[in-house]
Amino acid sequence: MTHNPDHWPADHPAVAYGKIGVLLVNLGTPDGTDYWSMRRYLKEFLSDPRVIEVNPVIWQVLLNTIVLTFRPKKSGAAYASIWDKETNESPLRRYTRELKEGVRQMITDQGLVIDWAMRYGNPSIASRLEVLREQGCDRIVLAALYPQYSASTTATVYDKAFAALRQMRWQPAIRTLPPWHDDPIYIRAIAESIRQHHAQLDWKPEVTLLSFHGLPKEYLLKGDPYHCQCAKSARLIREYLGLSAEQMRLTFQSRFGSAEWLQPYTSETVETLAQQGIKNITVATPGFVADCVETLEEIALEARDEFLEMGGKHFSAIPCLNASDDGIEVIRTQLKRELSGWWPR
Repeated sequence: MTHNPDHWPADHPAVAYGKIGVLLVNLGTPDGTDYWSMRRYLKEFLSDPRVIEVNPVIWQVLLNTIVLTFRPKKSGAAYASIWDKETNESPLRRYTRELKEGVRQMITDQGLVIDWAMRYGNPSIASRLEVLREQGCDRIVLAALYPQYSASTTATVYDKAFAALRQMRWQPAIRTLPPWHDDPIYIRAIAESIRQHHAQLDWKPEVTLLSFHGLPKEYLLKGDPYHCQCAKSARLIREYLGLSAEQMRLTFQSRFGSAEWLQPYTSETVETLAQQGIKNITVATPGFVADCVETLEEIALEARDEFLEMGGKHFSAIPCLNASDDGIEVIRTQLKRELSGWWPR
């Protein structure tokens, strides 16, 4: 619909209205694996005060003189090892776009517009909010794609969105998607993906790790609920599968810097299991909606090599839900709940 009242000037542009928008937002991705693409991406990511909670003056000096001098090359190599050469993009960008398309196909209401963005990198949150507004979305659900809430992930998505909204003269009404760490549909989807993956193996895993992205321990002590929500997700998945705490273990990955992070660390656990004589393990990453450098390089390649080098025999990384039918259904379920009262009309 468009609206152009008679009392407006003749040259006043018609304003589209009456639609509902959904913006799916994932963490982010560089545009390429070269030094400058990685530097731009890392600068935006590591300049976020929600991500790095230290004195900003000191951190900016360290970031621009040391981190952004050496880190882009290392990170670029990691991305290059998993880069989708056919589409020339990161797997996270491709899977997020496919997830959006899957949700759009499942929800065919013409009055509902589904779009996607990245918190860091492209497409930006601001650019896609503007597109939704131009299409007549006067009500929008912001959906940060993180099952477990953290200020450094979920909150910073909404920070960025509201910063963009501050620049708009005519703002849409906004809702935000809450975490779904204990939602039965999510728990079932993750557990069944593990069960199905195990059924395809010609060996039996002795231990399965549920590896979540880590956070500095300080964030937990400040009141961030992320650790507790990860622990609950892990417990519910384990109980669904009827496994013991020894057979399925909670760990945390992607530690950065010298500060203490949430423990136990995935990398150390993988090495310890091999040293203890455990030969066969699998690793699932329930905190990631879509496969990315943290799952495809850090777990499927790096952790695998560590385990085998330490004496392990079989290692298998379990894919994220991505744009599978179950992955799409998990997101559709969350959206349907949060759209209540707005849609269906």
